Amino acid sequence: MSIQVKEVSKYYGQQAALQSVSLEIKKGEIVGFLGPNGAGKSTLMKIITTYLAADEGQVEVCQENVEENPLSIRQKIGYLAEHNPLYLEMYIKEYLDFIADLYGCSKQRVSDIIDLTGLSPEQHKKIGELSKGYRQRVGLAAALIHEPEVLILDEPTTGLDPNQLVEIRTLIKNSGKNKTVMLSTHIMQEVEKMCNRVIIINKGKIVADEKLESLKAKKIDLESYFKQLTA
Repeated sequence: MSIQVKEVSKYYGQQAALQSVSLEIKKGEIVGFLGPNGAGKSTLMKIITTYLAADEGQVEVCQENVEENPLSIRQKIGYLAEHNPLYLEMYIKEYLDFIADLYGCSKQRVSDIIDLTGLSPEQHKKIGELSKGYRQRVGLAAALIHEPEVLILDEPTTGLDPNQLVEIRTLIKNSGKNKTVMLSTHIMQEVEKMCNRVIIINKGKIVADEKLESLKAKKIDLESYFKQLTA
């Protein structure tokens, strides 16, 4: 199992952000993680990626405990955070060279990931000069550069135009063939086009975990299903 979350709870003061959340995700699955704002999506993703510690329960990534082996876990995970922190004064290639050095990747890998994410036309620009869509590509390139086993993507298609959406969607789907992908989004159509499974969280609790083909077989509309469970 690539990701195992067992009875995880997280509190901010008296407020419970996560309440006894449990889930498992296998290699090769692309899972859409849905929920209203404040439901606990980003909190759980940060716990899985070792940026936050759970108050209760435990998380394993590739059979390793995230609290016991955080550095090893970070080698195995590619993470695109919701607000995509980047060094705006650095050039694209300079930034990706820097990230590659941190992971011990080759210069050829930098060139390959620039081509893969469609950054070649802009690679000599500063990140601060880029559109939101191209900044998302830089963040995705940084998440993929070390060829991680697990991809955690928090709102990866934010700010992309329709053409960019198709390209990034294809890239994520292709990545999911030999990786585990967990992505959050508010765009139901993106889940339907990219994912094979959907998990819905509301008020810190998992309220649904379904295969998309199962929902389609039952003729259940994902958007209506989401509204019903989170209203």
